Amino acid sequence: MSSSVVSSQPATKYAVHEAQNGHALKTDVPLFDFLDLKAQFATIREEVMAAVTGVMESQQFILGSEVKQLEEEIGASVGAKHSIACASGSDALVLALMATQVGAGDEVITTPFTFVATGGSIARVGAKPVFVDIDPVTLNIDPRKVEEAITPRTRAIMPVHLFGLAADMGAIQMLAEPREIAVIEDAAQAIGAGYQGRQVGTIGTFGCFSFFPSKNLGGAGDGGLITTEDAALADRLRLIRVHGSKKKYHHEILGTNSRLDALQAAILRVKLRHLEAWTAARELRADRYRAMFREHGLDEFVTAPAGATADSRHVYNQFSIRCGRRDDLRDFLKRSGIPTEIYYPLPLHLQPAFGYLGHKAGDFPESEAASNEALALPVYPELTESQQNAVVKAIANFYRTSN
Repeated sequence: MSSSVVSSQPATKYAVHEAQNGHALKTDVPLFDFLDLKAQFATIREEVMAAVTGVMESQQFILGSEVKQLEEEIGASVGAKHSIACASGSDALVLALMATQVGAGDEVITTPFTFVATGGSIARVGAKPVFVDIDPVTLNIDPRKVEEAITPRTRAIMPVHLFGLAADMGAIQMLAEPREIAVIEDAAQAIGAGYQGRQVGTIGTFGCFSFFPSKNLGGAGDGGLITTEDAALADRLRLIRVHGSKKKYHHEILGTNSRLDALQAAILRVKLRHLEAWTAARELRADRYRAMFREHGLDEFVTAPAGATADSRHVYNQFSIRCGRRDDLRDFLKRSGIPTEIYYPLPLHLQPAFGYLGHKAGDFPESEAASNEALALPVYPELTESQQNAVVKAIANFYRTSN
């Protein structure tokens, strides 16, 4: 088995398999959910409902004071000078590219081991996604491969802080800054993650965040936000998200409709107050997994992801182990009532949507290996010790009975 630990989500329902005639019952019914948003909501229900009622009473639903306050609060939280909310994390990436005026004929370097929105945003503005392989330990983009891929047409680099672990931003910035290449951080899974004393989203030209419900800071639907230190770029982003208009029915540039709803902003403002405590709880559960792996002799799953040091904080949107028999293990865990997810089963260069780029199997071996080996385990603030113990015991059972 190959090893590398990264992280994932929530649960509340928990049923214990009773022993019957000395044997554990076999079942495909989950003992608990991989992600149970109801568990989180139960702890903040009154706050959320009060915030929603406030918006309904105001009847101000598009942008407005709630969105402005959320932008200011998130900016203060991550340490960004400018924060611009938008309709989704996918739109955040597109808007950042548009603000940099990346388009046809341009190239943007990124990783194929990510959600489709990363590469899709590049294609949507007419540019060419240039994929490079990942570091096999961190699963993040390999800066050495980035350097090899830079050409005169390279306009941006789009590193992904995968699963909540910061990419090697120091090495990436050293490549980008002398060449005046924009760096667009895909921080969709990584709000609150740190790199050498700074939070992700404040290191590159832009930081792009998602508030999809499964994220560490998730809304009641889609939502996104872009951070930047550049006032001119911030102004351009605010213009782009409202059809390029400062004055009603007057359009300075061609933009789009990508506004965050006030209802989403109000809910996110409530959740933001709890984010640090929730992040600490995820870190605790990641550490607890590792301790349990040691207890069961599963040392290959113990190693912390490279970069998760005193100077680099991992926020565990996912907790993914790697194993050579991933699909067999997942089937075994399913029969044992343990929920898991695969992020991501097919890297972008092998997706039919990117077939026009002409890639083939073997082009990015580390990304392909990760797609075949990564398995996400439940991880979220409400996950109990007994639930985690059930997960690890089931994994131990698989290796004990299948050797």
